Amino acid sequence: MAETDIYKVSILGKDSIHCGLHLVLYIVRTVLDTLPASAYVLVTDTNIARLHLNAFQHEFEDNISRSAKQSRFLTHTIPPGETSKSREGKAGIEDFLLLNKCTRDTVILALGGGVIGDLVGFVAATFMRGVRFVQIPTTLLAMVDSSVGGKTAIDTPHGKNLIGAFWQPEYIFIDAAFLETLPAREFSNGMAEVVKTAAIWNEADFAALESRPAEIVAAIQTPSTNYSGRTKATRSAAQELLLSVIVGSISVKAHIVTNDERETTGLRNLVNFGHTIGHAIEAVLTPNMLHGECISVGMILEAEVARQLGHLGQVGVGRLTRCLKSYNLPVSLSDPRITSLPVSKLLTVDRLLDIMRIDKKNSGPEKKIVLLATIGKTVEQKASIVPDIVIGKALAEAARVVSGIPTKSPVRMATPGSKSISNRALVLAALGSGTCRLKNLLHSDDTQVMMMALHGLKGANFEWEDSGETLVVRGGRGSLTAPPQGKEIYLGNAGTAARFLTTVCTLVQPSETGDTTPTVITGNSRMKQRPIGALVDALSANGNKIEYLESEGCLPLSIAPAGLKGGRIKLAASVSSQYVSSILLCAPYAEEPVTLELTGGQVISQPYIDMTIAMMRTFGVEVVRQADPSTGRILDVYSIPKAIYCNPQEYSIESDASSATYPLAIAAITGTTCTIANIGSTSLQGDARFAKEVLEPMGCIVTQTAAETTVQGPPIGQLKALGLIDMEPMTDAFLTASVLAAVAACAPSKGRELGDGSRVMTTRIVGIANQRVKECNRIRAMIDQLDAHTAKFGVETRELDDGLEIYGKPMNELKSGVNVYCYDDHRVAMAFSVLGSVVTETIIEEKRCVEKTWPNWWDDLENKIGLKVVGVELGQAADHSPIQHGVAASVILIGMRGSGKTFVGELAAVTLGWTFIDADAFFEQRFPTRLRDYVQLHGWPAFRAAELDILKELLIRFPSHHIISLGGGIVETPAAREILSAYARDRPVVHVARDIEEIVAYLGAESNRPAYGEPVMDVFKRREPWFTECSNYEFINNTAISTPVHAETSPSGRSPQSTVEINNIRNEVARFFGHITGYKTNLSPALSGGHRSYFLSLTFPDVTPSLPYFEELTAGVDAVELRVDLLRTRSQFDTASPNIAPLSYVVEQVAAIRRVSSLPIVYTVRTVSQGGAFPDKLVNEAFDLFRLALRLGVEYVDVEISWPEKHIRDLISHKGHSSIVASWHDWSGNLKWNSSSVDATLDVAKTYGDVVKIVGKANSLDDNVALHQFVERARSAGNTKPIIAINMGVKGQLSRILNTTFTPVTHPLLPTKAAPANYPLPIAHSMSPTLHNTAFKLLGLPHSYERLETGDVDHEVHSTLTLPDFGGASVTIPFKRDIIAHLDQLSPEAEAIGAVNTIIPRKNADGSRILFGDNTDWIGIRDVVRAHLPPSVRKIDSCLIIGAGGTARAAIYALHTLGATRIFLFNRTRQSAEQLVHAIPGAHVELVDTLDVTTVQGPAPSVIISTVPASATTIKEGVPDALFLPSSLFSAEAGVVVDMAYKPAETPLLNLVKTIPTAIRRWHSVKGIEVLLEQGYRQFELWTGRRCPRSAVAKTVWETYQSSE
Repeated sequence: MAETDIYKVSILGKDSIHCGLHLVLYIVRTVLDTLPASAYVLVTDTNIARLHLNAFQHEFEDNISRSAKQSRFLTHTIPPGETSKSREGKAGIEDFLLLNKCTRDTVILALGGGVIGDLVGFVAATFMRGVRFVQIPTTLLAMVDSSVGGKTAIDTPHGKNLIGAFWQPEYIFIDAAFLETLPAREFSNGMAEVVKTAAIWNEADFAALESRPAEIVAAIQTPSTNYSGRTKATRSAAQELLLSVIVGSISVKAHIVTNDERETTGLRNLVNFGHTIGHAIEAVLTPNMLHGECISVGMILEAEVARQLGHLGQVGVGRLTRCLKSYNLPVSLSDPRITSLPVSKLLTVDRLLDIMRIDKKNSGPEKKIVLLATIGKTVEQKASIVPDIVIGKALAEAARVVSGIPTKSPVRMATPGSKSISNRALVLAALGSGTCRLKNLLHSDDTQVMMMALHGLKGANFEWEDSGETLVVRGGRGSLTAPPQGKEIYLGNAGTAARFLTTVCTLVQPSETGDTTPTVITGNSRMKQRPIGALVDALSANGNKIEYLESEGCLPLSIAPAGLKGGRIKLAASVSSQYVSSILLCAPYAEEPVTLELTGGQVISQPYIDMTIAMMRTFGVEVVRQADPSTGRILDVYSIPKAIYCNPQEYSIESDASSATYPLAIAAITGTTCTIANIGSTSLQGDARFAKEVLEPMGCIVTQTAAETTVQGPPIGQLKALGLIDMEPMTDAFLTASVLAAVAACAPSKGRELGDGSRVMTTRIVGIANQRVKECNRIRAMIDQLDAHTAKFGVETRELDDGLEIYGKPMNELKSGVNVYCYDDHRVAMAFSVLGSVVTETIIEEKRCVEKTWPNWWDDLENKIGLKVVGVELGQAADHSPIQHGVAASVILIGMRGSGKTFVGELAAVTLGWTFIDADAFFEQRFPTRLRDYVQLHGWPAFRAAELDILKELLIRFPSHHIISLGGGIVETPAAREILSAYARDRPVVHVARDIEEIVAYLGAESNRPAYGEPVMDVFKRREPWFTECSNYEFINNTAISTPVHAETSPSGRSPQSTVEINNIRNEVARFFGHITGYKTNLSPALSGGHRSYFLSLTFPDVTPSLPYFEELTAGVDAVELRVDLLRTRSQFDTASPNIAPLSYVVEQVAAIRRVSSLPIVYTVRTVSQGGAFPDKLVNEAFDLFRLALRLGVEYVDVEISWPEKHIRDLISHKGHSSIVASWHDWSGNLKWNSSSVDATLDVAKTYGDVVKIVGKANSLDDNVALHQFVERARSAGNTKPIIAINMGVKGQLSRILNTTFTPVTHPLLPTKAAPANYPLPIAHSMSPTLHNTAFKLLGLPHSYERLETGDVDHEVHSTLTLPDFGGASVTIPFKRDIIAHLDQLSPEAEAIGAVNTIIPRKNADGSRILFGDNTDWIGIRDVVRAHLPPSVRKIDSCLIIGAGGTARAAIYALHTLGATRIFLFNRTRQSAEQLVHAIPGAHVELVDTLDVTTVQGPAPSVIISTVPASATTIKEGVPDALFLPSSLFSAEAGVVVDMAYKPAETPLLNLVKTIPTAIRRWHSVKGIEVLLEQGYRQFELWTGRRCPRSAVAKTVWETYQSSE
């Protein structure tokens, strides 16, 4: 036998587990030599067969023939996947064995993953009453889990593994070389089980796993050659490490199985750690999430159960979390891989607990969970009984603090390590020299992010000691390496890490090979909003090259490796002290000593800067703060020498002072006592002053020593207001102070009174402006959650420039049962849990956000403080039935005077048969005088007070069946705003909006009302946000009239509009008010009646050009779909980045449709991942659009069920009489209509939607039959909600006939389905069909060039690209960049330009086809410029490009190839232009903010290229929404101007050049059609390989072009 080195593991007394690498030959010979048989049958699946079957077949047949044995070798392949693990799958294998006359001495070999092992093992257990079998697992999961232990089983419709047997294999061969072909996700899948066994059994193995993930993963990423690794002599260190990990994991399970094979003692339960909860999660998420991924989440949740019960410390939970994350495994149900799945909405606490009831470990109804005591040890040598309430608390997304007196008082505790000190210590130790042991390090999300980032930069090595209590850091002396290209450093929402690492990344030097790959740091959506501009500016000014990859001033950043230069650095430090600390920490490693000068006024949070300096001193670097030599005044200037930090052997991290404020505040608010150890008067942290400077003035007794702080609260209800307090030294603690101030109902201590007429119980907190740019805008968050005007606590507040005021009130007056939204901010959650200790039924919605700084806060609150915490599952989606006030509640109208409230209100009253009341007329009846006279007589304050009384009276006297129109100024009164906001929560308040210019014109003629005394526009700007705040609906009055129903003329003196327009107005008023009141909803009757229904999708960027044809377009349809994601303003067409239409523009579009049609609108914001254009990550922006739809009374709102559940629930709770279309689109072609996953998707959609929409893609005609059966099955199961079920793609057309609900249709007026024919997609005017079809005809080629118009790169484009007769395509704006994601390969030019205008199908050598993208735009531009440039222009010193889209990129590339020295770029949206500055390597691009080129230094441009639509430009000054082209453009004596637009032939730019006298300047002009021809010639050659007949083609194109003008 060839030499093979293996490890053997004993199980059940036999060394039957053999582990090694490249074992195929070893396996064959071992089986043949030790397991004689008449037949050897290898069973595998088709996937594994392609990879490994030939090797086994060759070796078996070769060795059998050479041994002269009479044995047979048979193979049987089955389909891959869990569906084969069934009764039918088992019978199929048994039939194969019987057919081939296999007998009882047969040996069966199971080659594959867990499915093959379980299934084949069960066959072996029962065939001929049991035959021998061998496990040859090919996945890591099967190697370490399912193949070991003898469990075999199949699935049934009732559950997994419910029918099976214990049947031990003769051998288990573990060949780690198989893992080299394993996908990375499958490797991570198996690592979950490896981590599991180490966590329950061996801390040393776990330590190796958590410290060496990169090495372990690397072992499978480099395929071995020539059987390297088969022997120890040829085995690499990575291979040996991988084998040791696998052997160690298997050894644990083998030992457990040996001692409890049949699960009689409970020991074997231990290998089910994470499985009780994990299996329940898997039951919901399969097949979208893998077994190991679900078990990974289950392990964390079960570890949290152990922590909750007091068995496991946070150190253990933190280590387990970090370890699993390092293998790319999910650790929470909020992981994006889970939340993006529709079925994740079904992961409710009740559902998971119900699934757990049938777990095989259970004893009757009692659930059992393996509880960790520490890493490597369990509480019991078996699973432990755990009550449902404990499990439910771990699973719940929210928490409720049961108010009461802390039962553990007097409390003595320590808080987790300081986040601020932990992060600084990590950076210092990583940059330092030597080994440092960090004690009391905070185990949280933030510190984990910092550690992983420093490890990713190869800046240090980290290991754990003392069961994870000590982190050992081996410093890298400041030597850092950029991550591989394409790998980003992801920081989540860790602001401290983001600021510190920005400067740390500047220390990266280019590699010895000259590699200058930049380091990219990024974060989540909130992190991308938090400012970092001041720090980047300072570093950039110091010579570092840092680029913003998205928004200016925020992450993500690209940081070039160049080192920190040093010298004098100026930094604006008025926003965040973390900027200062970031530079301080890295300054010793600069090339020169650093002098750091802080500018911009008062420095924020000086104590944190002092903390940094003190810690640097501990690590061996002395920072000197300079003083003015003449006055001795301390300056904000720091000197930092060049040095290398010297790591102390041990560094103990203080407890977190910010976190300490919460238990201390609980003592204060409940009148109890609390002592916090490890924080005292000598603390480095500013927040340590909280007890003395906040709690003591509020009436607490505070005792503080150097090392601890004790607070004894006053009797409950006796907290004092603080008056004025400057919390600048302890800004993070202001949230805690705010909730205490809310119940501070006693006057401030003497000397703290405000004395400015403010209320007695006022607490005015200042110095905290920086808290607006933390995890959220914390000042706003506290105001909103304490708010007296919403369903919150009822505490009045006022926002200040640098803080807020809170007006305290007795705690029994605060509202109970409040749900607190935490904005994913840990400090918001913990602050309001303090208030929850005295205000009953307070629910903290996002309980897990505390993991940022105090992951075990909720457990400590119960176990150490003594306040019970209950898990809360936030309610399911709100009831879909109409709002509870029914159709009778009176409607309130608000809006500017002159907006048409009276006109609209009278029409609405007539429509509904209700009574109209004008509050101003009611006022004049009550006070028999005109409004103007009342104001002149009594003054505005008296009028506002009387107006408020009138409002209250109207709401009491006329609660139903009335339309009440209020005066425009009602919102000026805060009390009135509060009343209106409260009314709008469940009854209609309509803001009647009208164009402000029309209002101004009307008010100029109106004389009955009081004069404003200030410009109308100023009044409008002040009131507009109040109108929005106080209303839940908005009616757009585009009528341009304010005529009462019975009047002949409008108050402005204008004549009434035409009868048709008046009827349209009446129709829209009737539709809108009938719908929002529920009196007559405008929903499609076809849906409720079960009849067929159809809708027309409007994918215009602007619907207004279609309005004249709207009636014809919509003939026969039941609704129109407005694709909001595709709407674009004119100014957005010259930008390259994704655009979101402004809310005001969306309002205009809806109003435009309403002017011509009362058809129901289906309002759709389709995301990119589901086939649309809206960015998937912009959740808040999407729901702003959805809420706008409800305000506008839109009938149907299409909401993708992949959006976050909380947002969907909130939207549904406000939907009124509108219907939600709960939709899901799967473009992959993997959606199976007969699968459990689509049934789960239906369940989720039914939960949210009044209408369900599921869209898949057909791979065959059979998929349409399956779709129809799915719909019938859903209806027969009692689903009464309308279902839209459609297959996309060419083969899915049949599904549109089968579908009965809102089937999408087209119309002859639309060139193709749902595509605009005229504006502004330029393909409608394209000469390309003429060009190419002429060439095809002249050369006798059997091709045709056709137009495919679409609003986005959608399924139709996908289908076209994959057609067998697809021969190529042109791509026009705005899709030249979007199409790239759908191509296989790009030309170097297209790659450089970043835009594709030509697609060419190409064949590979193996016959497969790829889609190749090229760009010929640049060739057309280059050739026309070169051909038309006047002879006097020998060199292009400067040139100008107008626009910043894909064509502008091509222009830059073309001009660069022509040797242009300076390329000026102008675009109305500067942000879009900035993306092009460095887009083309080597091109010198400069942004200009004006087209007046005379202001630019140096030669004037001799080449000008416009890439914007001609309609967007003008040569007349003052034209709105148009770009003015000045004649100074042509300042150069000679040149060429190219206008890429070719409609009209004479564009404003080309007309402008004609005005330049040729005697003065010699400019040549080029029409866009000439560029089109040049680039089209090249396209033709790329598609056909033939030269284009240029002259004949050009002649035909010019003739056609001129005849169309």
